[in-house]
Amino acid sequence: MATFEIASDGTLLCGEEAGEGTPVVGLHGLTATRRYVVMGSRALERSGHRVVLYDARGHGRSRPAPAPEAYTYADLTGDLLAVLDARGIDRAVLVGASMGAHTVVRFALDRPERVAALVLVTPAFDPDGHPPLHRWDALAEALRRDGVDGFVDAYGEPHVPDDLKARVGKILRQRLSAHKHPQAVADALQAVPRAAPIGNWEELGRIGAPTVVVASRDEADPEHRYAVGQRYAQAIPGAELRSEEPGSSPLAWQGGRLSKVVAQLAARARW
Repeated sequence: MATFEIASDGTLLCGEEAGEGTPVVGLHGLTATRRYVVMGSRALERSGHRVVLYDARGHGRSRPAPAPEAYTYADLTGDLLAVLDARGIDRAVLVGASMGAHTVVRFALDRPERVAALVLVTPAFDPDGHPPLHRWDALAEALRRDGVDGFVDAYGEPHVPDDLKARVGKILRQRLSAHKHPQAVADALQAVPRAAPIGNWEELGRIGAPTVVVASRDEADPEHRYAVGQRYAQAIPGAELRSEEPGSSPLAWQGGRLSKVVAQLAARARW
């Protein structure tokens, strides 16, 4: 594994690359780091893929955005373009989770020539919905004031089955503890939910790249609603919807199985 740093529009992005072959670029979700795209699995690089992962601006080891509000999808897609250019990648399979899924959707609409295929993991943005901005603001303020403990307290008890509560709580604390610049994460917590990657569902009809949408069941991941994932799969021409069996751990949390989904799509990507 080789690490790298890339300058992008006033910030510095930190990432890693491993393997050779079909390029796969992964983008994580809000408050996560690059480890949480395929949950640390190394299956893709072991199966003939060149895997590039990076921490979004303000997250992980990457530096904060040049301004607290500079976490829009224009900013995030600009960072993705900078990574592709700096790593010499003309076209890639793009794998995005939550915020990362919204970023690659916007990128596929704006720069379709750079996209070979898309894997959208638990997309949550609904252009017809109204995000609970008060909750995001409360989480941001708790993180600024009291750090990881404050964020976890403000988050409250996860609304998941009892057998998953401890696991979700552990992952939440691990994710928040992995950031070098927690104040920047707090900025992102307020800016990203106020940003819109698409204006309406009809925009998704312009995506021509082969696409798989990975949607989690609501019982295990109520913040990424299954119905929203279904809507993405319905709106993107030819998109396939994948999920775990009811009652099972989310497919999005199973790095090895998710990597197989990515590898299968990469094999039929448009090069």
